[in-house]
Amino acid sequence: MLGRVVTAFILALPLAASAGPSRGTSHRRHHENSRRYTPTRRGPTYKLVDDYNKDTFLDMFTFFTASDPTHGMVDYVSKSEATSSGLAFVQDDGTIVLGVDDTTQLKVGENRKSVRLTSKKVYNAGTLFLADIYSMPHGCATWPAYWTVGPDWPNGGEIDILEGVNDQTQNQITAHTGNVCSVNKHVDFTANLVGSKCQSSNGANAGCAFLQENNNTYGHGFNLNAGGVYAHTWEEDAIQVWFFPRGAIPDDITSGNPDPDAWGAPAAIFNNNDQCNVASSFHDHQIVFDVTLCGDWAGSVYSSMGCPGTCAQQVADPENFKYAKFKIASVKVFKSS
Repeated sequence: MLGRVVTAFILALPLAASAGPSRGTSHRRHHENSRRYTPTRRGPTYKLVDDYNKDTFLDMFTFFTASDPTHGMVDYVSKSEATSSGLAFVQDDGTIVLGVDDTTQLKVGENRKSVRLTSKKVYNAGTLFLADIYSMPHGCATWPAYWTVGPDWPNGGEIDILEGVNDQTQNQITAHTGNVCSVNKHVDFTANLVGSKCQSSNGANAGCAFLQENNNTYGHGFNLNAGGVYAHTWEEDAIQVWFFPRGAIPDDITSGNPDPDAWGAPAAIFNNNDQCNVASSFHDHQIVFDVTLCGDWAGSVYSSMGCPGTCAQQVADPENFKYAKFKIASVKVFKSS
């Protein structure tokens, strides 16, 4: 089963959960982003190979229907049920909407219907991903994520591009590996490094993580600004992640000719160093969007984040999930040459 792990650096209650395996937690908010050099850029050019847009999006993913590996209070539904019940559809303006049921009153302790989508295509190094997202789920009990993951978790690696829980206001970017792998602290990046050990095994599943500084990177603040573009490049020597808020998206992205060399330092970077080999740590990734509720991360820190009542009580009331929706313009995938 494809993995999804609990990464709760910023919210801190020690866990050792398993999300198909799972994301453990840690509380290491030391900002270690010393910047001494920028890795050499090879300057690849990129050609569009896959366009997940209004006409293709729902057909290019499979709908996961097994039990939530992160023990969330959700029942993931099939494509036919998701589209017929309004949990996955395309609006008249071409925006793809993915979310949880916001109409059914439940008994406390019952699961709420939701979606988890996995791309049919598999990707490897030499790839650039551009996710143009207008808004995302947020609020108490929610745990949304946009991520990529390889087989035999964590041996194929995992990259969490957009992820957080409850009323979090800043995005956390995390990587998980099966091999010994640590972040190189002496390269250029703009987010705050909150955990440098990527290897996830034997209950130590927090991964290596970067916490972005701005409140427009996640949740309510992200939505107020109409979101933006999360971009990440994956080459054999480095994985780099950028965020461009709406109104500040580079012209080369909007024109369809992305040029990462012009984007400046990334928010996060996972690159080759004497403690990490990217090529052997990440392979055969699929794109995933999902929204779970409570579970190993959001549930464990629910009260400490000031959320009302219990997480199960929050899940029972559909009014709490009016904003638990991704609204996506597209995901574009490019190959480097």
